[in-house]
Amino acid sequence: MSEPLSEVLPQVPSEVSSEFSSEPYGGSFARRAAELDAADELAGLRAQFVLDDAVYLDGNSLGALPRSVPGRVEDVVRRQWGALRIRSWDESGWWTAPERIGDRIAPLVGAAAGQIVVGDSTSVNVFKAVVGAVRLANGPGGEREADAGRPGPVRDEILVDATTFPTDGYIAASAARLTGCTLRPVAPDEVPDALSGRTAAVLLNHVDYRTGRLYDLPSLTAAVHAAGAVSVWDLCHSAGALPVGLDEHGVDLAVGCTYKYLNGGPGSPAYLYVRREHQHRFDSPLPGWNSHADPFGMTPDYAPAPGALRGRVGTPDILSMLALEAALEVWDDVSIEAVRAKSLALTDFFLECVDAYVPEGAVESVTPSVHAERGSQVALRCAGAGQVMRRLIERGVVGDFREPDVLRFGFTPLYVGFGDVERAAGVLARLL
Repeated sequence: MSEPLSEVLPQVPSEVSSEFSSEPYGGSFARRAAELDAADELAGLRAQFVLDDAVYLDGNSLGALPRSVPGRVEDVVRRQWGALRIRSWDESGWWTAPERIGDRIAPLVGAAAGQIVVGDSTSVNVFKAVVGAVRLANGPGGEREADAGRPGPVRDEILVDATTFPTDGYIAASAARLTGCTLRPVAPDEVPDALSGRTAAVLLNHVDYRTGRLYDLPSLTAAVHAAGAVSVWDLCHSAGALPVGLDEHGVDLAVGCTYKYLNGGPGSPAYLYVRREHQHRFDSPLPGWNSHADPFGMTPDYAPAPGALRGRVGTPDILSMLALEAALEVWDDVSIEAVRAKSLALTDFFLECVDAYVPEGAVESVTPSVHAERGSQVALRCAGAGQVMRRLIERGVVGDFREPDVLRFGFTPLYVGFGDVERAAGVLARLL
């Protein structure tokens, strides 16, 4: 039998919150928080997570542990691996896990079944997607003749979000070298004007990881298509926090991680979305035996599997993949629209509490106030942000910071309440 969670998980020391949370910082805000929590239709989901006395506002980096996961992992290890052993590839469904779990993620990002495959890291999937996008954009006969004086693809430019998470930029640069393209960093707002007949692929982040700004996926995707290029979206900071609408808005390719708002655990596998109409032409730069049409034929020639399966590469990481599958069960009967509504309410309330509590001029929000431009985090510019965040964590408010001066607070509506928000703002105010 496994040990109780209370015995195997670290506990927050009792002194962490005694000084800062014995009384609410502002009575009227505390009363409003209690009223909002009482009316919250998602409040019951909090019980499905392993939480302590800390206010956990770092789900945009690592989601909290769903209670269903430890028992599932124990079953995978003890029974499926320990007893059934290799039979589990068939009897326990290991072989079909990448597409089965992809179908569980699909509704959360607005995709029909059969278009998402789970596996590999976000970085590896970005590489597959960007190279695949260049190949889709150029199509059969899309290479210039070498004797024309300019060998390479007809569409020979990749646009990448200039403010992107660094790895996306590194991967895009490598993809450009591999495909004979040039890489051009541009701000997302400048993409429509930067597009041309040379543009092959455009890699954008749905939500800016530093500021929490939400970019206009529908209009930017439409602009990319109008130029004849292929869109690739990074959904790491939006999937599980807000509606995405991949199918509705005609997104070509998308990638995302599962350890943030999807709560899959540290290093849990990422996913790749390939729009159905592109699947027969999607040419992955990483063909592997798991994406072969006949994987056990062991033939020397590669023939890609049909559908999104051609996004697979090697043997799936079964332990972390099935932990993710268990984590996704918390989404049963949960509406992503309800999650978005609570996310906006939480971030609105936090900004209101910060404005009321924190000394004027001590912090500056760099997260847009307009709902249509806000993800599910709030970023505050603050002098000495690194030290401030360390002191917040010592006092039971867990967020993170990004150089040089940004405090980041992520709001996961499945387990963050309005009382948490009010307490976090109060602790911040006392520190400043």
